[in-house]
Amino acid sequence: MSPDRVSATRRVAAPADKLFAIVSSPAGQVAIDGSGMLEAASDDRALTAVGETFDMDMDREPLGDIPDLKKYQVRNTVTQVVPDRLIEWTVGFGDQPPFGHVYGWQLDPVSETETDVTNYCDWSNATEDIRSFATFPVVPVTMLEQSVDNLDRMATGT
Repeated sequence: MSPDRVSATRRVAAPADKLFAIVSSPAGQVAIDGSGMLEAASDDRALTAVGETFDMDMDREPLGDIPDLKKYQVRNTVTQVVPDRLIEWTVGFGDQPPFGHVYGWQLDPVSETETDVTNYCDWSNATEDIRSFATFPVVPVTMLEQSVDNLDRMATGT
């Protein structure tokens, strides 16, 4: 595994298709974000194809990890989709090409009622200008773990 990839994994007592319905929706991503950084998504449709884009309103100020980066919007582009198993996207701003780092959710069914869930962020293909912007990887494991916990609560109602 790349040293530029951080992830959090846990078993969730929910079927993979139910979890995928949450994580493949931009609105679902906002709902499960545990950092307070994601504020709104452009829509709540399910992402189903590589190349689809979706916008998110962000506020980096609650994290305090990148000085002077407060409210902004990102344009995400889906890079991988395997229905009920994997959704991954890369981040850019507006009409600029994506910066190369990816976020994703991998779902590995254990049974009809349990799924191993991995939330990850991979900076290994990030451009040098993005790498020089801050200390990488920016997304700490604790944020990914909090998102997995929130997904678990949403899916199981606990």
